[in-house]
Amino acid sequence: MLQLTPLHIVGGRSLQGEFAVQPSKNAALPIIVASLLSREPVRLNGIPRLSDIYTILEIVSHLGTRHVWEGPNTLTLHTPDILNTETPYSLVSKMRASFIVMGALLARAGEATVSMPGGCAFGHRPVDQHVKAFRAFGIDLDEEGGNFEARRVAPLSGRYTFEMLSVGATQNAILAAALGTGQVVLENASIDTDVVDMIGFLNSLGTDIRGAGTHTITVTGVRALRGGEYTVIPDRIEAGTMMIAAAATRSQLTLTGVRPGHLRALSTKLSEMGVNILEGETTLSVDARSGLLVPTDVVTGSFPGFPTDIQPQMSALLATVPGTSVVTDGVYTDRLTHVMELSRMGASIRVSGHTQTIQGAALHGAPVKAADIRAGAALVVAALAAEGETVIDGMQYINRGYERWAERLRAIGASAVQAEPVLASAMD
Repeated sequence: MLQLTPLHIVGGRSLQGEFAVQPSKNAALPIIVASLLSREPVRLNGIPRLSDIYTILEIVSHLGTRHVWEGPNTLTLHTPDILNTETPYSLVSKMRASFIVMGALLARAGEATVSMPGGCAFGHRPVDQHVKAFRAFGIDLDEEGGNFEARRVAPLSGRYTFEMLSVGATQNAILAAALGTGQVVLENASIDTDVVDMIGFLNSLGTDIRGAGTHTITVTGVRALRGGEYTVIPDRIEAGTMMIAAAATRSQLTLTGVRPGHLRALSTKLSEMGVNILEGETTLSVDARSGLLVPTDVVTGSFPGFPTDIQPQMSALLATVPGTSVVTDGVYTDRLTHVMELSRMGASIRVSGHTQTIQGAALHGAPVKAADIRAGAALVVAALAAEGETVIDGMQYINRGYERWAERLRAIGASAVQAEPVLASAMD
């Protein structure tokens, strides 16, 4: 098997030039799943070549999808028939977001069996909103041993008010109701950009979904969908990570291929710190060359609030800013795996519950290890700002969210090198 080599970064260098932001992984994943609803071929532009994308392609292929890459980021999908209605644990255990295949299978085949990652029984888990919405619309759903078995016994109809904003549950409910003769209304639905983009894709194929970008979404079922072509939105999380990297290195960097409106919460916070932000139609310039940044407090929230997916990266930036900053993540309260690794680099972070109190300090290079995607991104941000060399292990996590990152960082002046993967021996 291939063994990923560490990423070596020599910090203290300014970033400069233009950085082309990749297509959105988090938007592409549900759109690939949503393609299951059509019997006709679908051509998707803007699909990043990331391990999570390959995982979801493996899952939909198991269900009956044929796919072919037609270019670096263009993918054609075709699902003339659903061949399986069960997604085995060996596949869904790789990625929690795969649970939304349940809605697509219910719409297309009328039944679904989906294993939860870890085989855990239903309880106070993130999927409770998915399950409650399904049952509110008349779906029979049972859980045993970590497997959820669902059946559509009649056209879906009814109204459900989510108890909390949930991107995945909103997407799952939309997918389940998109085909058929009924109508469902989702209240307190997510207005996240990934939900809006999935609705845009489905409506381009002929669904009747109204209220995208609002907290009330009405889905009127249709008999069938046509094929078509669609372009996925840019990745606001990668864009945000690079904005933070520019600030952390006290650099000037221009991001291209972005939607500035998706990044307002971060732009506002960076501006408060003393970073100069200039928005164009599809560009965003970040200028922190003055070096005179001030600390700030951050609280994460659902879109359009400050994204939890850039909380660790923001914490890495604040670790370089003199003074005291406070970061509170109420979305994913255990998103703290970056803290100990940043401490190895000289960061001063004290944790109480889901709040970090950060005292700015000079960072230095060190050997560190990523434990998840965004913690890994935080280590890259810190490494770019630190004096000396940082060696980052755990690249299998970083590669889930950032495409060819070392190569693209070098193009804007960073010293970032990752050797080619090596073939691990049978003894490893």
